[in-house]
Amino acid sequence: QVQLLESGGGLVQAGGSLRLSCAASGGTFSSSAMGWFRQVPGREREFVAANAWSGGPAIYADSVKGRFTISRDSAKNTLYLHMNSLKPEDTAVYYCAARSASGQWVGAVGSYNYWGQGTQVTVSS
Repeated sequence: QVQLLESGGGLVQAGGSLRLSCAASGGTFSSSAMGWFRQVPGREREFVAANAWSGGPAIYADSVKGRFTISRDSAKNTLYLHMNSLKPEDTAVYYCAARSASGQWVGAVGSYNYWGQGTQVTVSS
């Protein structure tokens, strides 16, 4: 079974930066796509960034384009989310996700079948 563990969240001032990490473990697994999603109380989980790792470009939500970058370290089996120029509206619990299925839009929350426990990111004004 695949397990995902996020880390790197915390409290940061507006305009600051954070790097979130997602370590994958628990077996031999090659995901078709991995991504980051976020959620605030009272709202549905929303897409942030993802990549199918097929040589194509990463996909980003409009709200984070130009500020966030998704990347991975294959040797460490770790996914990253580099967040720059953070805004208070970025405050949320951030979740790492992976899916075994392919052929679906990588930003679709429902297409992912493996999820981490989440890490809190709080951006102060």
